[in-house]
Amino acid sequence: MYYECVDGQAIQKLCPDGLVFDPTIRKINKCDQPFNVDCGDRTELQPPRGNHICPRKNGFFAHPDPAVCNVFYNCIDGEYTEITCTAGLHFDEYSGTCVWPDTAQRQGCQDKSKELKDGFTCPKDQTVDSSGQTVAHPKYAHPTDCQRFYVCLNGVEPRDLGCQVGEVYNEETQRCDAPENVPGCEDWYATSDEKKN
Repeated sequence: MYYECVDGQAIQKLCPDGLVFDPTIRKINKCDQPFNVDCGDRTELQPPRGNHICPRKNGFFAHPDPAVCNVFYNCIDGEYTEITCTAGLHFDEYSGTCVWPDTAQRQGCQDKSKELKDGFTCPKDQTVDSSGQTVAHPKYAHPTDCQRFYVCLNGVEPRDLGCQVGEVYNEETQRCDAPENVPGCEDWYATSDEKKN
């Protein structure tokens, strides 16, 4: 609840369900999402008037199934739009955005691992570089094909990629390289006659 002064009269106003008053907004609509407003010790909200998907008529809300952490709903006047986070991210109700799972700290999430046709799945452990930073899109060498490699988008979405003809994947440099620079792949493009000699 807040007051708007009109012709010297204080008129009591109420933000729509799910929104809170923000005294810093100079626009006509002075209500915003709770995660954008520092309400201090003013924590009381009006009684909710939501539905089965939208606990309040306005706001961003997690999927009702606590095991589904990558889907959330944008509710406007009780009408909702389902939104799926980018691969590997979870919805965080405190910021109203999709974030890394360790930031969201949600419990009981059931992320289904994705598998390529050849059986490759992205490792569950996060990959870190030499400076200890998490690698956003780690790469992995193919176990039997020197030209091919895998990349895990956001660490969870596997993609099968390959180097251009004449190059092989160098796991040490994480790049395509000349075969002579990659131990075990030096003769990858040699013809079968050359391999016999």
